[in-house]
Amino acid sequence: MIKKVLLLSVLIGISCTAQNKTKAAPIQKYLATITQADLKKHLTIVASDEMEGRDTGTEGQKKAGRYLIEQYKKNGISFPDGATDYYQKVPAEFMNTRYGSKLNDSENIWAFIKGTEKPDEILVISAHYDHVGVENGDVYNGADDDGSGTVALLEIAQAFQLAKKQGHGPKRSILILHVTGEEHGLHGSRFYAKNPLFPLKNTIADINIDMIGRRDFDHPKTNNYVYVIGADRLSSQLHDITVAANEKYTKLDLDFKYNDKKDPNHFYERSDHYNFAKNGIPSVFLFNGVHEDYHKKTDEVSKIEFDALAKRTQLAFAMAWELANRPERPIVDKPLQ
Repeated sequence: MIKKVLLLSVLIGISCTAQNKTKAAPIQKYLATITQADLKKHLTIVASDEMEGRDTGTEGQKKAGRYLIEQYKKNGISFPDGATDYYQKVPAEFMNTRYGSKLNDSENIWAFIKGTEKPDEILVISAHYDHVGVENGDVYNGADDDGSGTVALLEIAQAFQLAKKQGHGPKRSILILHVTGEEHGLHGSRFYAKNPLFPLKNTIADINIDMIGRRDFDHPKTNNYVYVIGADRLSSQLHDITVAANEKYTKLDLDFKYNDKKDPNHFYERSDHYNFAKNGIPSVFLFNGVHEDYHKKTDEVSKIEFDALAKRTQLAFAMAWELANRPERPIVDKPLQ
């Protein structure tokens, strides 16, 4: 009897270990689909002269948007439930009421992976796809700002869609949101926050990616880092999820320098996550910091460090995987500040 009990215990232990490995295996598989080669392929197009610097409402930006939509269609990723296409139209009138802008009508672009168990709970993954256009005949391609975040979203969406096809779809829904007008005042994310497709109360978090393809002045000898901004401002759990995902999968140096509330750069208020955070939604901003080509015509694809871009994109995916699949949404345990 004792031998039978011991054998049964061993078999149960092996079975549990096998099950745990089975549950843990998929994320590694899908992380591996996020590659330097694919990111470079997409960025070479998105940040090419053909896109004319992707200034808000211009034909160049619209052309870049059509390329994004083409990729979602190729991967079988549809626009969100409740929408009629991949566009959320952002009227010029809305954008031009601030900062004296003179912009044309533009569009946010969205794609959607429906959750398998809690489809009404939404995780937003955002990045702006506009840049500053053409100045004095020079095309400002914005390869890092924010071509890097733009193509990261393509790879993250592809990985989630593949997981879903293979029976490992996210429990919560994923809204991929390419926002417009960031360079002119966070207009696209502000418009979405005022005109959400899904109730903001159902949005569990926003992972925002803005410039993750380079290294900054403070890290001249390594690109194995990323600045994490805002994760703990509303939710201690979002911070913990970010740290745990990195420790388990990517092992980047998480730099919290710009998360300081006294940061004179005010980066927390300067990218699209802020319009979610202002509405009480836990939000985190991944960022590589400012370099010598920031907002210059020299922000080119040739200067992107694709190993860093791939690793930071994988971190965003790992964070999203946890947020989409954990039993509970992250708590909001800190007041708006």
